[in-house]
Amino acid sequence: MSHPDSSEPTIVKRPQAPINPVEHVFESIVFASRWIQAPLYGGLIVAELLYAYKFLIELWEMVRHINEHQETVFMLGVLGLIDVTMVANLLTMVIIGGYATFVSKLDLEGHPDRPDWLTHIDPGTIKIKLAASLIGISSIHLLKSFVNIAHEDLEQVKWKIFIHLTFIGSAILLAWTDKIMQKERKH
Repeated sequence: MSHPDSSEPTIVKRPQAPINPVEHVFESIVFASRWIQAPLYGGLIVAELLYAYKFLIELWEMVRHINEHQETVFMLGVLGLIDVTMVANLLTMVIIGGYATFVSKLDLEGHPDRPDWLTHIDPGTIKIKLAASLIGISSIHLLKSFVNIAHEDLEQVKWKIFIHLTFIGSAILLAWTDKIMQKERKH
């Protein structure tokens, strides 16, 4: 709002309700409670380190026994490495995305290695990415079962297929729900 005889805008201050000191302290505590999650993300980082260790041990065993294994056994070993990698990817998404969404912003502007997905991360996006990762992990387990079908219990394979289809259905429903919510936010 500006006056006709003044070139500077006039700032109109709205009256604020008096601040209740008890309420203010409580709200500060509630807001600070988000830091309770920080050790959980730290624990997930330790779990990811353990997965990296497991990956290296499995890779070393494959290298040591490369001439002894048949192609099928080697393929199962590679699928195991892919499985470990996908779980580690899942952990990375949860750690970075969860921390940035629920605890504190990450100051990565201008960082050359900043992941693209961080620019549009929110709880819905994290859920969809998690569901997609679970589908990938489930796919690897199914593929391992199919490659080694002669040594698999067919009833267990049926359950793996059912669980995999459940993951796919859940991911589709999550994506559809997120799409509906995005449309509602734009209106």
